[in-house]
Amino acid sequence: MSKTIIVAETGADLSTDEISRYGIRIVPMHVSMEGKSLDDGAFPPTDVFESYERTKKLPMTSATNPSEYKDMFEKIHEEYPDAQILHLCYSAVTTATYQNSLIGGEGMDFVTHIDTKGVTGGQGTVVIKMAQYLEKNPDASIEELKKEAEYWISRSRMLFFPGDLEYLKAGGRVSNAAYLAATLLGLKPLIEILDGKLVGTKKYRGSMSKVSKKLVNDYLSENRLEKESIYFIYSDGLDDGLKKELEAEAAKYGYDKLKWVRTGCVISTHAGPGAFGMGGIAVD
Repeated sequence: MSKTIIVAETGADLSTDEISRYGIRIVPMHVSMEGKSLDDGAFPPTDVFESYERTKKLPMTSATNPSEYKDMFEKIHEEYPDAQILHLCYSAVTTATYQNSLIGGEGMDFVTHIDTKGVTGGQGTVVIKMAQYLEKNPDASIEELKKEAEYWISRSRMLFFPGDLEYLKAGGRVSNAAYLAATLLGLKPLIEILDGKLVGTKKYRGSMSKVSKKLVNDYLSENRLEKESIYFIYSDGLDDGLKKELEAEAAKYGYDKLKWVRTGCVISTHAGPGAFGMGGIAVD
């Protein structure tokens, strides 16, 4: 096996097949709702939506805590005392994951922390790229791994439409005025991940069906993404028929092998049901 073991958070939204295939270790982020703190991934995201509909209180998300990181790092070190641990972290500016991991890994010279500046599929793509690199280069040094990771992080692109602005309003991420204006005018804000931050960059008008197809055409006609790394993101509630239509739109530009990434509980709490996004690795 590789001399380096990768650790990432549940917020990377990696599939069970990917986790198993590359031996990635996953630590949980958390969702609190109706008086309980639950591990992300331990229950279906639809529970988040049902809780909000029932109580009108938006569940709250929280980072992996320092003791969870400490326990994971120590467990790996006990199993593989000669291995290095490469922690590819959920965007540091969006939550306390990175800071908590530094606290949890204090004094552990066998752990290296890297901020992927990504969430969900953005983080996940960097994790998979690094896992594939390690598979081919099992003896790579930490300095080589840092350089490789920074390359993929710099080229990672991701953007999405929230499924329901009410979730952003309930979470305090948009004002009541902005929510009402967008609702009345039928506007959907496009959120891009820029240097780790979630930034509203454009507004599209129309139904999710209309704006998601326009986004696919706009983005793929103006940008080049690596064919084998493109992915579409969705939260539960996005119409299955629309998914097929979006795949057909992407195929027009030669992207016929895209991957669908289902958002877990953390991202679903912020994006709401029926969200859609896309991402991949930019090429020259």
